[in-house]
Amino acid sequence: MIHALDHVAIAVADLEAAVADYEALLGRAAQRTEPFGGASRAWLNLDNISLELIAAAGEGPAGDRVRRRLDAGGEGLLLMAFAVAGLAAGARLLERRGIRGHPRADEAWSAHPDDTAGVQIVLVPRAPGERAQPSHAHHSAEAIPSGLDHVVVHTPNPDRALALYGARLGLDLRLDRSNPDWGARQIFFRCGDLVVEIGHGLKAGVSDAPDRLGGLAWRMSNPAAVRARLAGAGFNVSEVRTGRKPGTEVFTVRDRTRGAPTLMLSATPADAA
Repeated sequence: MIHALDHVAIAVADLEAAVADYEALLGRAAQRTEPFGGASRAWLNLDNISLELIAAAGEGPAGDRVRRRLDAGGEGLLLMAFAVAGLAAGARLLERRGIRGHPRADEAWSAHPDDTAGVQIVLVPRAPGERAQPSHAHHSAEAIPSGLDHVVVHTPNPDRALALYGARLGLDLRLDRSNPDWGARQIFFRCGDLVVEIGHGLKAGVSDAPDRLGGLAWRMSNPAAVRARLAGAGFNVSEVRTGRKPGTEVFTVRDRTRGAPTLMLSATPADAA
């Protein structure tokens, strides 16, 4: 059913400022679309995913969702949109699996957050192998991210998350591990050529509180080149360090990410993590 993560959306207060930051961060040109549903949007397309920047712009359901997100926690990740070959069939299957939802005016289907542990999850129609043309790059390939490596979801209830993302959404569970040294349990689901990572703090215990979208890890081929470009553009970036996944290097982008914690990761398409 679900064959890819089509896009993630970040709710922002000022679309033009967010566009400037993400064009600099990803090294690509954003494409703006006409306001719809009370919201204005800009898109940046990478090799395996699109990033939607969305801001409230009048009355409408999309604008209302953005305003609720900003009021509740400021700018940050708003939703994950998964690709299905057939929207009606995909929606029917999720409803049979206990996830209620409704069709949207933009030819998508929105799951009820009460059935997705508080995370906004959307289905969009897209054939396997079909992708938006990557946005125009302003720099060489080695100096910009090529795509998304993984998106993080924080959960206070890992078994609930296993049931949601594995049994109900049908994502491919590749690894479930706990590491006392890190104080975390990490559950990795393969989705297309990227990963949905579920994180749980071991010291926090288990509760029925909502899940929340965490951060984004962008995939790159040359960490030193990407870091040098971002530092030169005025971003606050950490030093390059060895990643937890063997054979990887990472660095953190500490500002101008509009509330979305951001990691740059030298990784190949992942089977498990």
